[in-house]
Amino acid sequence: MLTSLNQKNGDQLSILGFGCMRFPTKNGAIDEERSTKIIHEAINNGINYFDTAYIYHSGKSEPFLGKALSGGYREQVKIATKLPPFMVTTLRSAQKIFATQLTRLQTNYIDYYLLHMLTDKAMFDRLVSLGVLSWLEELKANGVIKNLGFSFHGAKADFEEILVAYPWDFCQIQYNYMDENNQATKAGLLHAASLGIPVIVMEPLRGGKLVTDLPKEVLKTFADNAPLRSPAEWALRWVWNHPEVNVLLSGMSDEKQLAENIKIASDAAPNSLSEKELAVFEQIKSELLQKTKIPCTGCGYCMPCPFGVNIPGCFSVYNSKYLLNDKSARFKYFQTLGAMSVTPAHASRCTGCGKCESHCPQEIEIRKELKTVSRELEGIFYRPILAITRFFLRVK
Repeated sequence: MLTSLNQKNGDQLSILGFGCMRFPTKNGAIDEERSTKIIHEAINNGINYFDTAYIYHSGKSEPFLGKALSGGYREQVKIATKLPPFMVTTLRSAQKIFATQLTRLQTNYIDYYLLHMLTDKAMFDRLVSLGVLSWLEELKANGVIKNLGFSFHGAKADFEEILVAYPWDFCQIQYNYMDENNQATKAGLLHAASLGIPVIVMEPLRGGKLVTDLPKEVLKTFADNAPLRSPAEWALRWVWNHPEVNVLLSGMSDEKQLAENIKIASDAAPNSLSEKELAVFEQIKSELLQKTKIPCTGCGYCMPCPFGVNIPGCFSVYNSKYLLNDKSARFKYFQTLGAMSVTPAHASRCTGCGKCESHCPQEIEIRKELKTVSRELEGIFYRPILAITRFFLRVK
């Protein structure tokens, strides 16, 4: 297992981290016996970074992980878990959540603590105004939290703002060969690295869709160039080829996935892909681009929208729905562009002013395409359900 040096604190982290959102299940619950064996096998093979969250597996991931790491395993690993901003209404509510997490994880400290799924700068500012950041700094000073960071699902411009708004110990972004120009983007990855901020990468396989839902043309291209290399290996090696990436998280849900990922992580060094291999990805991207509904590159020149629409974000979810047959696209759209962002940024906020179109290098008919996105991903019940959800989550 290769390791990477955390440039901020000197930790030697396994380049392969274990994402605790997709444990194998039985009868709708975590299969604890099987999952415990998988976790112990991972640790015995050098994986020392485990990423969970308050809400994973409907709140069962943390207590299970705490139990699985008992008996001496806790001391061998770094635990990362997250504070869900959409559940934080007061400082006291954040404190209750954190106390629960310590109990669940059977530990008195958290190695890597994140603000979970920030989508815009306003969400971060709200936590600051509630005193959450000051309180977390106290916990860090007392050794209860070792490192403070954030995970991100939003637009490039918001990532850049959040990145420089606080002296972060690390950050976590979605990054894969399909999302090089989406969300934080490669530019965001490079910016974080230039600031000396360690980067943890999530969704290197887009929730498995870069394995199971690729078009046949893409599968053929991969096979023609390396018949014995799986699409998963291609995708993981692409991420690890970036020297700016400290840890890649994989939600390994069975023994076969764990074994394959451990094997790949034994020699997937930065800058190890050849020019020929990199050319394969350029061919793949070209093939996928031909199947893309809206030719948005995520450059962000259309932003900011004066009416709050996250234009690249809307197009990204819409494209994923068709390109990778993403059946969860509507939920992702509702979650990241409506329910959990401080300011809703969905397509129907567009008033048709047209300011964005004059700045688009791809000459996309943005107003027309946003109407399509709204029609297909929102529907007549979207706004009422959104209002109810935001009320119960107390998102303001």
